[in-house]
Amino acid sequence: MSRVALHINDSTLTVQDGAQVLYREPGFAMLLDEGPTSGNVAFREARINPRRVQHRHWSNLTTEPLAARRLAHMSAADLVSRQLEDITNQVNAAEWVVAVPAYLSAQHLGLFLGIAGEVGINIVAMVDSAVAATRREYVDAVPVHVDIGLHHATLVRIAQPARVQAERSEVLEGCGTYALYEAWLSTVAEAFVQQSRFDPLHTADTEQVLVNNLGRWLGEAARAKQVHMQIEFRGTPYEATVESLKFVGAAAPIYQQIASKLRALYRADETPALQISDRIARLPGLAEMLKARVGGELFMLETGATGRGALARCRGSDSAGGVTLIRQLPWDQAAMTLDIEQDEAAQAGVPTHMLFENTAYEIGNSALVVGSENTGAGRALLIDPEMPGVSRKHCTVVRKNGQCVLEDESRYGTFLNGHRIDGSSTLQIGDTVRVGSPGYEFRMITTDEQHG
Repeated sequence: MSRVALHINDSTLTVQDGAQVLYREPGFAMLLDEGPTSGNVAFREARINPRRVQHRHWSNLTTEPLAARRLAHMSAADLVSRQLEDITNQVNAAEWVVAVPAYLSAQHLGLFLGIAGEVGINIVAMVDSAVAATRREYVDAVPVHVDIGLHHATLVRIAQPARVQAERSEVLEGCGTYALYEAWLSTVAEAFVQQSRFDPLHTADTEQVLVNNLGRWLGEAARAKQVHMQIEFRGTPYEATVESLKFVGAAAPIYQQIASKLRALYRADETPALQISDRIARLPGLAEMLKARVGGELFMLETGATGRGALARCRGSDSAGGVTLIRQLPWDQAAMTLDIEQDEAAQAGVPTHMLFENTAYEIGNSALVVGSENTGAGRALLIDPEMPGVSRKHCTVVRKNGQCVLEDESRYGTFLNGHRIDGSSTLQIGDTVRVGSPGYEFRMITTDEQHG
């Protein structure tokens, strides 16, 4: 009996069996007069016919009419149904195991199961993507699975109670490949204008040419210091060269959001094991930034790792009432032990002071207590008690084992770079800490003693 795995990620939906990939196309749909089409065909028309192309139906799976009035007869569910039909036209399988991302809610999954049943897909198991991809224990470390889709980045903190278990999921809206492509298209277009006096965004056709080539150019950016680009318009070739670091710089605002949220998932005494998908690994500079900002060890998964992990360990539904989401599985690969040494670069990023209202407060071995009252627990930084969401002893900042550690002591939460920490976190130069709502912000800085 044939069995395949469907990995739902709207940047690339993938179907594979034990030996090969059977389908790999993006979650795009194009509405034609004769009906919708999906995947690569729609993607290649996204800039040419933007009003006809949809790309949010997988992440916003509902039966509500589409927003555009002329498309009101269609819904996201109709578009998902069409792509599933296209998949079944290419893949003939008796049983399907489905790996689903964290951004799909229980309501989304219920609707998806109904649609799949209507098009003849026999789903025997449905598993969290991060759980399917995690096949080994990370000894004395805390793994977080990092992946990216069209419109979201997903971070799943993994618990390891003798098996892999999804503990906490964070979904970052607006931090997907679609937003990154927009930033990179501007970078590429600017290079063509400056170097060739040709604006490729002037026409929809040449803009689509940029989109079609961008994946290849990004691959070159990951391998070389420069990317040489060439396109043709009306028989005339145009060339431009972009420094690879410019791609990283254009993506920095989104990269920084991912890194900041990832740091907030780790407590100060934990060793990070960053398990990144092949999609993350292909984005120029992102893996390096995560390693530098979060620390720990980086583990890059091979292409198709999620589907293979799902096929190897999901045997079928144990529920008599139907398929339910699997959020824990046994390991089936050898454990990994991390060998982490704190280097001088990490030490150099440790702040020495916390800046608040033009005053720098030294961070030392005795805790600096931030709150609305002096509780006598040590050095105190007092803030206005009238500010909502501030506790008497709200948080502490202290130097421990060569690190600057932030510990939350409140019931309201303490926020690192806009993200609520889970009990404690390590701080770096340039970080902002917020307490209260709208609150007060403190910036982490260092002083240069040699130059006063």
